Amino acid sequence: MEYNTNRSHLVMKEYGRHVQQMVGHILSIEDKERRLSNAQAVIELMGFINPQLKNIEDYRHKLWDHLYLISDFKLEVETPYPVPTRELLMARPKPLPYPKRHPKYYHLGKHLELVITKAMAEENEEKRSGFSHIIAYYMKLAYNTWHKELIPDESIRSELNAITKGQLEFTSTPFVRAYREQDDRFQKRGKGGGFQQRNRPSTGGGNGIGAGKNRPPQKFGKKRFK
Repeated sequence: MEYNTNRSHLVMKEYGRHVQQMVGHILSIEDKERRLSNAQAVIELMGFINPQLKNIEDYRHKLWDHLYLISDFKLEVETPYPVPTRELLMARPKPLPYPKRHPKYYHLGKHLELVITKAMAEENEEKRSGFSHIIAYYMKLAYNTWHKELIPDESIRSELNAITKGQLEFTSTPFVRAYREQDDRFQKRGKGGGFQQRNRPSTGGGNGIGAGKNRPPQKFGKKRFK
């Protein structure tokens, strides 16, 4: 019996021990054409074992890189892709710099401050007025989103003047639909919470409530047989 502790290190566990043994057999083949055909067969098997790799763009290139990694970069075949190196696959990516931005008005965000800065640098009066209306529209929309209530136009105008120090102004606030509670106009409820029922006039026929109240009394006599 052969234990895993006595076996070689399993390079990629998602492909299993059998694929690694096949790759080891490929390395022992001296004929180049036979070695290439066996490598292509192992590539097809690797794609069958991990079908989720097909969702990756150019997934066959990824499979060839895994094949070289399993062979410890000792495989020598003619591949349709550049031969990877150990340094290229083992290189760690550079850390991305985290943006350190501290907005002055957190409820409006940093992007609106960038738009305001661009609007203040605009020299065309028509574009400057358009910027002002767009900024006021977004400010009112943000207030309605977070506070769920109608914000007066004077509040938007005063805050915009405070942010821009009076350099941006708008004449008319764009229309922003205010937040409304659930409309219950189609639900007609009575005092007890149930739906009201209309009182229909009672008819003489039927078995319903009030049937036969205005009905004249009927006389039933004995039936005589001749």
